[in-house]
Amino acid sequence: MKVKIFSALVVLVFFCVINTQARNESVIHVTFILNSPDLSADSSVYLTGGIEQLGNWNPGQIKMDYQGDQTWSKEITINTPMSIEYKYTLGAWEREGAKADGSPLSNFEAKISHDTIIKDSVLFWTKGGRQRVNQGQITGTVKYHRGMKGDGIKDRDVIVWLPPGYETDKTRHYPVIYMHDGQNIIDPATSSFGVDWGIDETVDRLITSRAIAPVIVVGIYNTSDRSQEYMPGEKGSAYMNFIVNKLKPFIDSAYRTMPDRRHTMVGGSSAGGMISFMLVWEHTDVFSKAICMSPAFKIMGWDYVKVVRASMEKKKHVFFYIDIGGVGLEAQLEPGVDDMIAALKARGYQEGKDFVFLRDPNAKHFEADWAKRFPQALMLILSKK
Repeated sequence: MKVKIFSALVVLVFFCVINTQARNESVIHVTFILNSPDLSADSSVYLTGGIEQLGNWNPGQIKMDYQGDQTWSKEITINTPMSIEYKYTLGAWEREGAKADGSPLSNFEAKISHDTIIKDSVLFWTKGGRQRVNQGQITGTVKYHRGMKGDGIKDRDVIVWLPPGYETDKTRHYPVIYMHDGQNIIDPATSSFGVDWGIDETVDRLITSRAIAPVIVVGIYNTSDRSQEYMPGEKGSAYMNFIVNKLKPFIDSAYRTMPDRRHTMVGGSSAGGMISFMLVWEHTDVFSKAICMSPAFKIMGWDYVKVVRASMEKKKHVFFYIDIGGVGLEAQLEPGVDDMIAALKARGYQEGKDFVFLRDPNAKHFEADWAKRFPQALMLILSKK
């Protein structure tokens, strides 16, 4: 009997070791090493990028460790192979890695599939200002609503862009498109990366040329909880509840809107593209159309495709604009987008009627690339009845 018990314990320990090794093998270690010869040893250097481990583009959250010889390092772990875009800062976007002419460096890119050491050099840093589009110019009339509150989420600012003629024609009412990452869509002075979508100029031009009917744009600022608020889960549900039950009723009462679902749309990029899809899918009584640019349908444990596949509801009367690029993080998001398109088709949604899908293999995961595609996206969703 003792021999049998001992043998069983040996087998149990063996499997525990094997399982521990398997878990450890699933963790990928990424070490960033930066050399910046002109910085002093007491400089605070930060690493930032588009994933939670890199602070979700917060320029002053992930501090690097000084190693001597004007070299700083930081190790992170990820649980799945991925493409990463990142930058180095001195704690703020006003002090990021720069070219010799003082303009900001483009995003660094790395495709990670195994334990990796990444070595970079930054020779210059921006000095209190960033190269910006339009020099902070805003076209048209903009209203600000500061510190709006929602249950279970952080307070945030909301910006409202009003179309030409809004102030003179007091009888007209307008459709509304709600946009996530609101600080990035109109004003480069508030944009996280110094480059905005130029939605104010784009919509003004399309309205003036009669390419679209006048529309109100509502920009909802993100917070440091962006990744949780824009994904399925408790904070994602709280964020959608804030939009549906607090923000939209406020906008409809404060502005001359067309509040019915047919004239209420939503849009965003990356995780903002996914939460836009979710708002239409889960709140069809409120929203009818969504712009989903580079949507993160399946990434880092997120999988909204399975929700669409498992839905037992009848086909919804909705319309989606969905697109994807092909460079850097776009290549990582592409399989999830392809799976979502297949899931929609399997549920009876017809391309060209219920959704459109565009692919730009040369496009990056960046504001300037989304800005280029936005005019076509807006014209498409506004033209759908």
